[in-house]
Amino acid sequence: MKICVTSQGNNLDSPVDPRFGRCQFFIIVGTDTMEYKTLENINITAGGGAGIQSAQLMSQNDVKVVLTGNCGPNAFRVFEDAGIRIIAGVGGIVREAIEKFKSGELQAASGPTVAGHFGS
Repeated sequence: MKICVTSQGNNLDSPVDPRFGRCQFFIIVGTDTMEYKTLENINITAGGGAGIQSAQLMSQNDVKVVLTGNCGPNAFRVFEDAGIRIIAGVGGIVREAIEKFKSGELQAASGPTVAGHFGS
């Protein structure tokens, strides 16, 4: 399964970024192999719509689950429409967050965790 973790750096030993739409990097990981690719977030400086555009990027990359600190209402709606689960409240190191997800320690969010334009 492909999951994405928002990150402040470009590898598995980087801190989880608490923002979704304006995180520094997206680390997309295959949970079976732990192989990953890093995408620099081109939406970080967007004037508006960063969450929506970033959520659409997750759908384009066949991501099934996103681990992040917070998720706003616009991105959350895109995730719902695409069938992508969002797990918010995630912190620590990317590698540790993935292990917590794989062991079932993390629960999916039932709604947005912050108001719109939180990371602006």
